[in-house]
Amino acid sequence: MNKLSCLIIAIVVITFSHSAIARINVFACEPEWGSLAKELGGDDMKIYTATTAFQDPHRIEARPSLIAKMRRADLLVCSGADLEIGWLPLLLRSSANKKVQVGQPGYFEAAMQVDRLEVLEKADRSMGDVHVQGNPHVHLDPRRMAAIAAALTQRLMEIDPDNNARYQQRGNDFQSRWHAAMEQWNAKAAPLKGERIVVHHKDWVYLFDWLGIEEAGTLESKPGVPPSASYLAKVLTALESKPAKKIIYTSYQSPKPARWLSERAKIPAVQLPFTIGGSDKAKDLFSLMDETIGLLLKGEN
Repeated sequence: MNKLSCLIIAIVVITFSHSAIARINVFACEPEWGSLAKELGGDDMKIYTATTAFQDPHRIEARPSLIAKMRRADLLVCSGADLEIGWLPLLLRSSANKKVQVGQPGYFEAAMQVDRLEVLEKADRSMGDVHVQGNPHVHLDPRRMAAIAAALTQRLMEIDPDNNARYQQRGNDFQSRWHAAMEQWNAKAAPLKGERIVVHHKDWVYLFDWLGIEEAGTLESKPGVPPSASYLAKVLTALESKPAKKIIYTSYQSPKPARWLSERAKIPAVQLPFTIGGSDKAKDLFSLMDETIGLLLKGEN
């Protein structure tokens, strides 16, 4: 075989190899979905996460850099249920990427894969930052996360059929590890059942639904309305007759309202990571749940 023939064969092999392992570009709106995509797709998937644990996902600027990332995406994974209504539609229009438009296989809303809580028949701005399609913060219920992971596995197989076997294997592996971890979380978090906890925003509905925790009040008078001194005073008065065990808030919310109430109600204020990167220990979906439950249990008798 002459040198030219060897060179042609080498080029064909390299080209085929690159085609076979071409990475899917994933645009994840929030860190939890970037982490899930990583679990299901592995290193052969190129994942861009649009927000961090220190940003309120309701309020993101549709920057040109985000439009550029959206333009190259093969798959969009977001919470949905209108969580990103203030910025995602603009990104989709501006990117003109047909693959990830609403209704296309490359468009994936996590919240729409599961039953949602707090679904409304109608809503208006006087009600605050509420969502007609239901509360979108579904990722802190491991039961729902398992269902979302199964749906996302199927979607990956649909848009990248050449790698079906790999997605199926990784999906099965994730489900096995996730359900094993869920059994441990259920046992560990059992003391939290029935506990009353005050929240800053209604971020924790699904976590509370899973663990049987009672919401004892919110620091916001309406969702998305910054806490006021007069409203916090009302919350404090209410806690005098029906005490709560603690106050929780996220890494992207101001700690001041929680600390104000904590000092006067004599109950601890606890910052929870809420999503990947919200604390040094919350590095993936598994450690996020470990950290969340551990912090909720801290100080329990």
